[in-house]
Order: sequence, then C-alpha cells, then structure tokens
Amino acid sequence: MTPDPAQDVRFMQMALAIGRRGLGNTWPNPAVGCVIVRDEGAGPVVVARGWTQPGGRPHAETHALAQAGARARGATAYVTLEPCSHYGRTGPCADALARAGIARVVGAIRDPDPRVAGRGFAMLRAYGLAVTERVCEDAARDAHLGHICRVTRGRPAVILKTALSADGRVAGPGGVPVRITGPEANGRVHMLRALSDVIAVGIGTALADDPLLTVRLPGLEAASPVRLVFDAGLSLPLGSRLVRSARDVPLWLFVAEDASVEAEMALAGRGAEVMRVARRDGGLDLGAALRLLAARGVTRLFVEGGPRLARSLIAADLVDVALFFTAPEPIGEGLCGFSPETRAALAARLPRLEKRAVGRDTMTILRRS
Repeated sequence: MTPDPAQDVRFMQMALAIGRRGLGNTWPNPAVGCVIVRDEGAGPVVVARGWTQPGGRPHAETHALAQAGARARGATAYVTLEPCSHYGRTGPCADALARAGIARVVGAIRDPDPRVAGRGFAMLRAYGLAVTERVCEDAARDAHLGHICRVTRGRPAVILKTALSADGRVAGPGGVPVRITGPEANGRVHMLRALSDVIAVGIGTALADDPLLTVRLPGLEAASPVRLVFDAGLSLPLGSRLVRSARDVPLWLFVAEDASVEAEMALAGRGAEVMRVARRDGGLDLGAALRLLAARGVTRLFVEGGPRLARSLIAADLVDVALFFTAPEPIGEGLCGFSPETRAALAARLPRLEKRAVGRDTMTILRRS
C-alpha cells in the first residue's frame, strides 16, 4: 500500500478510537489499538481491528493479526504505541508482525518502557519492514498518559474532576451536598469512571455523600473500577455504601501508619483492603500512596474527591488532567471550590486548555504540556 500521510492520519485515528475500548481494564498494560489495512484494488480496506484485551493479554497487535489471518501479508499495521520487543508471557509483537507478513508499520509514539524504548521499531526495520513514526503522536500521548506516567514518573496519571456552580461553589452551606450539574455531565462522569483503573475520594466526601462510586450506565455496570478512599484516621463507617458493596466492587483505603488495627480488621472482614502510608502536612503522603498504586499496576487514577483532596494533589503537583464541569446557575452561599492562588497554580502546571459544552454545562479540560 503506497504511503499517504492523510490516509495514515485517518487510520491512526481509527486505531486510537479502538484502543480506548481497553481503558480501565488492561492495567498494568497500556490500552493499545491496532488497525490492519491492505490495498485490495479498489483502495485501502480495513481487514482487522484489535485492542489490548482485559488484563493486558493478548496485545492489540496479536488480537488484530488473529482476525486478519492470511490477509495480513503485504498489509500495513497502524499501532498507537510502539510494538513490544521483549519476551514476557508472550513473544514480541514486533516479531509477530514480521512473521505474519506485514509490510509496513505506522506507529504513533515510542514506548517509554526501557524494555522497548525504540527497540520495537528497530526490530521491525531489521526484519525489512517499512516503519513510519510519530503519526498522531499528541493524541497518542494523551491516550497513553497513564502508561507514560507509570513508566516515567513511577505513579499513575491523576485525572481530577470537579463540579462547580457558576459562582465557584462545590457544595451548599456547611458543605451540604447539592446537585450541581445536569444529566449529560453526570453521564459523562460515569463514562470517565469506566475508563479509569481506580476512582478515588477523600474521607470528607465519603462521609458527606456516602457515595457508591460505581458505573451506572446501561450495559457498563460491570466496568466499575476499584474504589479508593484516602482516610488517614480510618474513619469510614462499616455501614457506608462503599463498605457494604466491597465484596461486589473492590474497595481500597489509604490510611496513616498509626491508624487503628481493630478498624482495619473490621473493614478487612467486610472485603475492603487497607494500605498504610506515612503522614505528611496534616494528611497522608500522597506521593507515596501513588507510588504504591503504580507498584500494583494502576495507570489511571480518577479523583472525584472534594476540595481538600484536590488542593492537596494540586499543591504536590500530582494532577495531570483537571476536568471542571461548570453549571450555568450560581449556588450563592456555599462551600468554595478553589482559591485564586490554587487556580493560578493549576493553570500554570496544566497549560493546555480546552472547553466543550456538555448539555447545559461547560466542561473545561486542563492538561500538562
């Protein structure tokens, strides 16, 4: 198939969209997409679509090659992340692509994993395949942000979500929960939960809202991620909805090293898991907590906590994407979300700005460069 830059972008965008199907259920592996295309006379034809399967195996390339069969010979493979070049539970995907007869590989970004880091593309070239790199690389970096953060920073990517009224409030007087955003924004939040490995709140939100933190979209109920509570003093009630559902959807808690052993045993008896980290600045050492999550394979942490947890993450420069859902109506008297200083710090660290309408609300997205 003759290389065509516009065509390369088109099929890579398709691969990126397909790869996103794996977000939230492939960790610790990245959610990769692969599209195999061949010229069959009347123009390019997609002969296979693959994405990383639940639990991280098989990889996207293997999934797509199995669909393509003999039609892979002479075709072009579009892959959102550099094919692996090392032996693990399976052989290298670079080797599998070559053995299947793929003639050309178009890649979006190199894999920062030191076991790969350019070796996958080098292996393909050594086999005689044509390789084109850096197609849709910005979109691919966003799609693989969790994997990149875990490999290069030793922690999962942190996506912070906050709902704000038009006058910047996150709750009513005294912190009483109030519904701020509309049904479309709420549906978007549930979809974001489904695309995450772990969803987290602070103990303040857990006590005030008694949330369930599951995905409640038709057909996606099984996509609920691990729920996590930052609870230094281990004060989450045994009767909370989170604890009552811990045997159905995993529940983890980060607590201080000196938290009650008796309370931990009571929670463990109901299916929750407790992890201890040191205290820091009046709360928990969030950096240490995130490193523990990365060690367990977590790549994407979706934070829905209140302003205290959000401010702590921002102050520690641990937020990679901030999502603000802003309603058109003010609340008036109520709990303020962020100070001007906190907003300025966040904007400086996350300079890529995007705004979208979500029903009657506005979603503002801030990202790292």
